[in-house]
Amino acid sequence: MNRQEVLDWCQKQYGTQPDYPWNDDDAVLRHSGTGKWYAVLIHVSRKRLGLAGEGMAEVMNLKCDPLLIGSLRMQPGYCAAYHMNKDRWISVLLGGPARDEDVKALIDMSFRLTGQKKGRAKAK
Repeated sequence: MNRQEVLDWCQKQYGTQPDYPWNDDDAVLRHSGTGKWYAVLIHVSRKRLGLAGEGMAEVMNLKCDPLLIGSLRMQPGYCAAYHMNKDRWISVLLGGPARDEDVKALIDMSFRLTGQKKGRAKAK
């Protein structure tokens, strides 16, 4: 999926619009219930991602089940999460080899995971 396809799909699926906290083209998609980020679309140096070639790559960071991250990172189109907790987030190369259906499933997982509010223990 490319950037616009992701943004269009997230608008249709979750009713979310991107915000641009850094006053550039990098975007954040927030969960409507919690306000937490469920997707971050950013431009990163290919070198920092461990990818061949020069220049920048556009990736989407998604929160992910830690049990899936290792196997995803072995597939083309997936990298260690850039600038996020690498145990709980993954970077997906936008416009890359990952199948659209797989990317949508990961976005959905990220949306669900960021929608969970951590409960506090009640005082007795």
